[in-house]
Amino acid sequence: MRRIILLLSFLMLQLTMAQQQASPNGDVQLSFSLSANGTPTYKVSYKGKEVVKESTLGFLLKETDPLTGDFKVVNSKKTTFKETWKPVWGEESEILNHYNELLVELRQEKTNRLMNIRFRVYDEGVGFRYEFPTQKELTYFVIEEELSQFAMAGDHTAWWIPGDYDTQEYDYMESKLSEIRGLMKQAVTENVSQYAFSPTGVQTSLMMKTNDGLYINLHEAALVDYSLMNLNLDDKNFIFQSWLTPDAKGDKGYLYTPTKTPWRTIMVSDDARKILASRLILNLNEPCAIADTSWIKPVKYIGVWWEMITGKSSWAYTNDLPTIKLDEVDYSKVKPNGTHAANNQKVRAYIDFAAKHGFDQVLIEGWNIGWEDWFGHRKDYVFDFVTPYPDFDLKGLNDYAHSKGVKLMMHHETSGSTRNYERHLHQAYQLMKDYGYNSVKSGYVGDILPIGEHHYSQSTINHYLYAIKEAAKYKIMVNAHEAVRPTGLCRTYPNMIGNESARGTEYEAFGGNKPFHTTILPFTRLQGGPMDYTPGIFETEMKYVNPNNNSQIRSTLAKQLALYVTMYSPLQMAADLPENYDRFLDAFQFIKDVPVDWQKSEYLEAEPGRYITIARKDKHSDDWYIGCTAYEGGHASELLLSFLDKDKKYEATIYADAKDADYMKNPKAYTITKQKVNAKTKLKLTAAKGGGYAIRISKLAN
Repeated sequence: MRRIILLLSFLMLQLTMAQQQASPNGDVQLSFSLSANGTPTYKVSYKGKEVVKESTLGFLLKETDPLTGDFKVVNSKKTTFKETWKPVWGEESEILNHYNELLVELRQEKTNRLMNIRFRVYDEGVGFRYEFPTQKELTYFVIEEELSQFAMAGDHTAWWIPGDYDTQEYDYMESKLSEIRGLMKQAVTENVSQYAFSPTGVQTSLMMKTNDGLYINLHEAALVDYSLMNLNLDDKNFIFQSWLTPDAKGDKGYLYTPTKTPWRTIMVSDDARKILASRLILNLNEPCAIADTSWIKPVKYIGVWWEMITGKSSWAYTNDLPTIKLDEVDYSKVKPNGTHAANNQKVRAYIDFAAKHGFDQVLIEGWNIGWEDWFGHRKDYVFDFVTPYPDFDLKGLNDYAHSKGVKLMMHHETSGSTRNYERHLHQAYQLMKDYGYNSVKSGYVGDILPIGEHHYSQSTINHYLYAIKEAAKYKIMVNAHEAVRPTGLCRTYPNMIGNESARGTEYEAFGGNKPFHTTILPFTRLQGGPMDYTPGIFETEMKYVNPNNNSQIRSTLAKQLALYVTMYSPLQMAADLPENYDRFLDAFQFIKDVPVDWQKSEYLEAEPGRYITIARKDKHSDDWYIGCTAYEGGHASELLLSFLDKDKKYEATIYADAKDADYMKNPKAYTITKQKVNAKTKLKLTAAKGGGYAIRISKLAN
């Protein structure tokens, strides 16, 4: 008996002591413990350096006791997991998922409520989530706030955008954590729907760098049936705390057991390239939920879009209808405005261009009735997603496209009215299926309806996933714009083939992006999944597209080519007008050649906010492609091509900035050269200010 008592005492002592877990290679160390008052805490280190200092965990619940203190550890378990899985599409054909796990089971003494915390420790970081098992003491509950802390070890440099409940379409800021408050007012630029909540609130994925050279990234994974997490900074102590997006009533989540939260993720490395190479976010998501994925195909497309973005043309058919009701308007009796872009003649020309140059699909925006008063009115029944304008022959154009070996891409702008979209969703998807459309670009511009809801609240998050799941039933791929930023769910639902959820190329036509923008996005927005950035703009001065638009793209032409490699997406658009590509057919060849699905990726150079150089191997050939994008200071590269097969010879076609290229003064100056290369070749290349370069490397026959 005495031996049993001693053994039980020893086990209890172990449970009250700190619980440790390390990454498979030992570089990342995770420690969990309870504070003196029973509050769960954790900390993370990397190669002996503090990454996250002791940070508390828990919840405030509405109208009941908080889940913050008075906890006891009732059990803990350590396990190891290792697998290799194959994505339907991706930056590589196989992904290693290898972690050591620590599961801590907790009971709150006063209330007898149960809460578990699961940690997974990878070589490149940590993921943790809360889990609530079935229990009588905690059934249905409302979250007032999640209290996950991320205590930083110093005043790090950060690349950040303002915390917001409705948009991620901000230009990035670079500053110390202590400087965020002073810069917030200028960081919050105007958007059609926005709700910045705090002078120190920022969004994930948040990228940071310490003074001693550690790169740290905070984000979340597997956001399902939960509110999006922002971070609010205590800028005196450099502690971030989770800040969930509320609903119209101010509540931040409605849960019932059994349930679990999304993963909170901390990536860390002393090499920025390893942040880009990490698949931690994808690995924390569930495996593919779609049994047959044969219909999910990467897409390269063009579209009737850029001319409306630049103001040259319109989405609307007429200027004579200040307000409309879809079931009452007769478009045959109104005067066309002459600027409507989605007309039969123009769409046929785009189809011809796509067929001539080997593009898969043609997107057409503004094809359906209702665009005259769609914007900014909180209008519930704004579109029906099935009725075309009089000058758009839905069947005839679809037949013509198919006769040319091209598909049309559907466009569904919801104007933020989620309930109207759900009202019409199945009819719209059935129309697509009937006409052979297999992909849709959806949009959520404007405030969310019902009134008071946000783009990132729990119910709207559920709407986005509902649309993706329903689309899969019709074998439709979804590219959602203005939706929530991705958290790796494309692993589970690979028909989620693209997203916007950040400031894309469209801002170059009316607001501009900083030259370093695309050297930050792969470290931040793209951590959770691919972005439909819509690159490939060759005519960088908008006055030559629309005389009334004086904007200029902050990029060289060569950098526009590089984006097809550095801004990974299985859905890539050649976004410029066909006539502009006809002016630069030699450079356009790279866009025609570059794949949208990859076998392998090598991250050659990287520094957030400065430069990124990536090499990728085509999934279906032995060709390699390299892209480099640089900030306004430019970048000099010396690339060793050691990733090539050592016994093979290759030819490199190099699309580079000319010596006098400059993103503002001489953006369209580029050179195209060819040279023989092999695995021992060193290439010395220079990206101009705001510039870049792109390379195709083709294997030569022996």
